Amino acid sequence: MTSGVITRAAGRRDAPKKKPARRGPAVPVRLGKGLLLLICCAVVLIPFLVVVSTSLADNAQITAAGGYVVWPTHPTFDAYRAILSGGVVTHALFVSIGVTVVGTLLSLLCTTLLAYSLATPGSFGSRPLLLIVLFTLLFTPGIIPSYLIVKELGLLDSYWSVILPVLVNGFNVIVMRSFFAELPKDVLDSARIDGAGEFRILVRIVVPLSKAVIAVIGLFYAVSYWNSFFTAMLYLNDASKWPLQLILRTYVIDAAPLGADNLGVPTDAVPPQQSLQMAVLVISLVPILLVYPFLQRHFAKGALIGAVKG
Repeated sequence: MTSGVITRAAGRRDAPKKKPARRGPAVPVRLGKGLLLLICCAVVLIPFLVVVSTSLADNAQITAAGGYVVWPTHPTFDAYRAILSGGVVTHALFVSIGVTVVGTLLSLLCTTLLAYSLATPGSFGSRPLLLIVLFTLLFTPGIIPSYLIVKELGLLDSYWSVILPVLVNGFNVIVMRSFFAELPKDVLDSARIDGAGEFRILVRIVVPLSKAVIAVIGLFYAVSYWNSFFTAMLYLNDASKWPLQLILRTYVIDAAPLGADNLGVPTDAVPPQQSLQMAVLVISLVPILLVYPFLQRHFAKGALIGAVKG
């Protein structure tokens, strides 16, 4: 009997103690976080709302509001009809779309080929090429040497002058190479044993397994081409070849007036300048806002590539 009591007592002593339940943050802390998040959202969304509202306002509302409208009482699309009626803004929009699509596809192609060659063990010249890519991350070419090279190649006033000088980005190459280097070696070796060439392995195996990193790098390139105006300002002297961002800089930042000649509409149908400027700004933002949701599910995974090993 005594031994049984001792056994039960020992069992109670050896029994694991229950850990206290973890409590969430206090109510004031949660309210403070919610308020801070609300303020951050307001700081981001209110300027965008003002831009959109001003683009939809007429002359009377803009005059009454002193230039910028927070909420239009009688929204109108006259500004969008004017800038999309076939004038300089419409032409610049098509130029930006063409440069972005062609540049992104070529940059993805070159970056993928270069990254795969650098990630493949034993490929010819992979070590010197990797050092050159790393060198470009530390030292960037100056404006004058770049301009002289573009001029000597005969690319001035050509759309290739805004694509070829920035065709491959060293950072994107390193990110994609890190992803390719962590792909299962057994799968690639099995394909080589079966007689598949490197290009076939890249197209049939590596690319389907690398949709996340390709989507992220493609988004990086697309945003870079779409928002670029400095290279166009350097290399494109013909104003009829300017992309949308350079038009945006000219007519919004430099406050050059958008008249009937630039818009292709009658003089009496020209909306207020503030509405036209904000409408150009909205049109320059919409394409990226439309593309991003389709790549969002790949973005979180692809942005962390190379950050975790094992």
